[in-house]
Amino acid sequence: MVKFRLMNPVKWLLQKSFWVNLCAACVLVVLLGVLFFASLRWITRHGETATVPDIMGKPYDEAVRILEQAHFRVVVQDSGYTDTLPPLSVLRQEPEANAVVKVYRTVYLTLNKIVPPMAAMPNLVNMSYRSAVLTLQTLKLNVGDTIYKPDIARNAVLAQLYNGQPIKPGTLIPEGSRITLVLGDGIGNQANPVPNLIGLTFMQARELLSASNLSVGVVLFDGPITDTASAYVYKQIPPPLNANGEPNLIYAGQSIDMWVSQTPRDSTGQPLPQQ
Repeated sequence: MVKFRLMNPVKWLLQKSFWVNLCAACVLVVLLGVLFFASLRWITRHGETATVPDIMGKPYDEAVRILEQAHFRVVVQDSGYTDTLPPLSVLRQEPEANAVVKVYRTVYLTLNKIVPPMAAMPNLVNMSYRSAVLTLQTLKLNVGDTIYKPDIARNAVLAQLYNGQPIKPGTLIPEGSRITLVLGDGIGNQANPVPNLIGLTFMQARELLSASNLSVGVVLFDGPITDTASAYVYKQIPPPLNANGEPNLIYAGQSIDMWVSQTPRDSTGQPLPQQ
């Protein structure tokens, strides 16, 4: 005879409640998963892109307005300095202008400082003009006006000025400041008689000009020249004497043009008789 055992009603209800809750939990997890993946495209804005505006050089307030209108976030991450832009202007942006990125991406800005950094004025005196320019550029300083004064050393720095006044090396000035350079014109202010080159060999004439702080100008060779060094000078400009028989004057650094032939000639270019 089969005996039926009745289950405790409380135990039966607890077991049933467990399975119902388990099923409900599974259904809830599935629903949440479906909802999450369905909304993932909206959350990440997949496929929604925008072009980053060009806000280089613009004031900070204007740059923020432009970026926010284009659905970008803005973060200032650094600062720098240039004297070519007003304070708080945009020096750099990341991502760069015209880059295509997702909407609501953060654009990082580098702004121009309000107060320029200071630089120590270097000693440029006796430097060449080119070396002085490179030195100033290294320190983020600029070359202002150039003033030439009589001096044998052409393009050598004779003095350095800031705001029209001499400035000592080591003086602190704002980056971007303009420095005026006083340069030698290569001529000098002392006039001397023009040396007489006629009758000298070309080599002798060059040595005399060098000793007189003068330079060789245009050299015109008359006829075939077999040996330039031993060729003779028979004419020069300027000549040693003017039309009144008085010495012509010349400044250091200037040049003299020469007419040269292989054999001695007079000032008209006619060969001199051989002795």
